[in-house]
Amino acid sequence: MGNLKRYNEVIFTSLLDFLILLASWFVFHWYHSEDLNLILKEVGLNFVNTGVLVSIYWMFVFVLTGLYKKLYLISRLDEFITVLKATSIGVLFLFFIGLVGDAVSVDEQKSLTIFYWGTTLLLVAFNRFLVRTIQRYYARRGKGLHKTVIIGTGNAAKTAYDDLIRNKTLGMQVLGFIQVNGKMPDESIGISSEEVIGHLDEIRSIIDQHQIQDVLVALEPERRQDLVSVISKVDFPDVTLKLLPDFYQLVSGLNKTNQIFGMPLVEVSPEPMPLWEKTAKRLLDIVVSIVALLISIPFVIIISILVRMNSEGPAIFRQTRVGMNGRTFTILKFRTMYMNAEDETGPTWAKENDPRVTKVGYWLRKLRLDEIPQFLNVLIGDMSLVGPRPERPHFVKQFSQQIPLYTRRLRVRPGITGWAQVKWKYGGSLDTVREKTKYDLFYIENISLKMDAKILINTVLTIIKGKGQ
Repeated sequence: MGNLKRYNEVIFTSLLDFLILLASWFVFHWYHSEDLNLILKEVGLNFVNTGVLVSIYWMFVFVLTGLYKKLYLISRLDEFITVLKATSIGVLFLFFIGLVGDAVSVDEQKSLTIFYWGTTLLLVAFNRFLVRTIQRYYARRGKGLHKTVIIGTGNAAKTAYDDLIRNKTLGMQVLGFIQVNGKMPDESIGISSEEVIGHLDEIRSIIDQHQIQDVLVALEPERRQDLVSVISKVDFPDVTLKLLPDFYQLVSGLNKTNQIFGMPLVEVSPEPMPLWEKTAKRLLDIVVSIVALLISIPFVIIISILVRMNSEGPAIFRQTRVGMNGRTFTILKFRTMYMNAEDETGPTWAKENDPRVTKVGYWLRKLRLDEIPQFLNVLIGDMSLVGPRPERPHFVKQFSQQIPLYTRRLRVRPGITGWAQVKWKYGGSLDTVREKTKYDLFYIENISLKMDAKILINTVLTIIKGKGQ
């Protein structure tokens, strides 16, 4: 339900933007019809068709620059700055496109571009300002607020509740409190037993039943040790999780906070990678996987023959793994173990000097050539070049129960290589998985094209040095 409302916000705002962009084009044509018609005549277009095409182009620019990323009660100043950046980037590209022809001089082209940029910026910014102002008007009257629960029943939770009641423009309508330790609240602090709507262990059903969109964690300072457990149990992609930090967290500088009306809030795992980077990452995955698959055709043939000669069974090994958002897929690898290696033991971790590994398999793992078929998984979108390693459903279920925040690894596509692989030693124990999970979580919180490039370079060096396992 929370996602549906967000989608409705995006659809409504994008439709308004499209109409505004068409209006700015018509205003532009009205003031500069003579010069503009010369340019359009040169390319064989009329101003109506061009207006639609240019407006679609602007929508593409707006998406890539994050104008539809966060819309609910966003700061009007922050949104204006984003609109300013988006229109400036977009109009530069249009200016250089306009330089291709010679219907008008360069000076005239500059004048047209500046006028069109100013018109578009003014109309889009005014539209966004008006929408946000209307949102705030209704929010102050308690309308259109996000349904929220507060985790905690102490003084911090009561303080957070009072702040949210006073400041409706924070956008949260508190439906009740969630117990953490099983004890009913001390009513002397102002929270009655009727306001407690459940226990933390019931959080999933509470969210579904009440259609919760935001969860605010407000634990007492002495209960800080419960924070990881709480976050693990509220790890749902369709729910926004916010923390009310204590004084130590604020002054330590370890958290980035958004302070609104005196109430500092830390949003846990906000989307760190803008859409243009996500798009570039996916395009890089597609291009590299196509090139890698084409280049590796001779090696695939040779490796397949060697694998079949060394032991019985197919050259390609298929296994079910868990991918992004918990969706399972079939991973492809060159077989490095003897057939039916787990018939007697069941699912087990790979380990150093594993007796199940064939002689050819040892060298394939050493040089990481066993992972060549995974480029097909990358091409079809099950995996990425860089990301947490995909694990089997049996182990995902086990680790989810034993390792806090483990399921956060499922928020991104799994990868052929990742931060944990290049930064942590090989091992087959729960402690090793815990340590690798820390690196995976660090990657997810700091994901970027720059970090992907760093991991890929480290991976290439690992292959050259023959340190794969």
